[in-house]
Amino acid sequence: MLSALDAEPGLSNADLARRAFVTPQTMNSIVVLLERAGLVERQPHEEHGRVLTTVLTPAGVALVRSCHEAVERIEERMLAPLSEAERGQLARLLGACVRAIRTEAQGGRHRRATRRRATGR
Repeated sequence: MLSALDAEPGLSNADLARRAFVTPQTMNSIVVLLERAGLVERQPHEEHGRVLTTVLTPAGVALVRSCHEAVERIEERMLAPLSEAERGQLARLLGACVRAIRTEAQGGRHRRATRRRATGR
């Protein structure tokens, strides 16, 4: 979530929830904890007064940078024994995994929306 805010500052709670595959209620709980930790802050949306956007604080930016550096070091060690062809194959396979998760998540949202329309909830 912090990486998402680093890439796209000012996401709404609903946007963050979709990216993390959690409910908006769950994401709200996460954002509250991160806000208390001083890593994010919420601000009113410029156009939609009731919507709050979330941005990283300087401490949140520093933490994301530190985590990205750590991940890069781990990736370098993990990929070191692989040839370029093997790295390409791994990237394709991981891409297929990501697409499967996205497709499943989108299908789940569609099924829930259809069920809500059918039940009137």
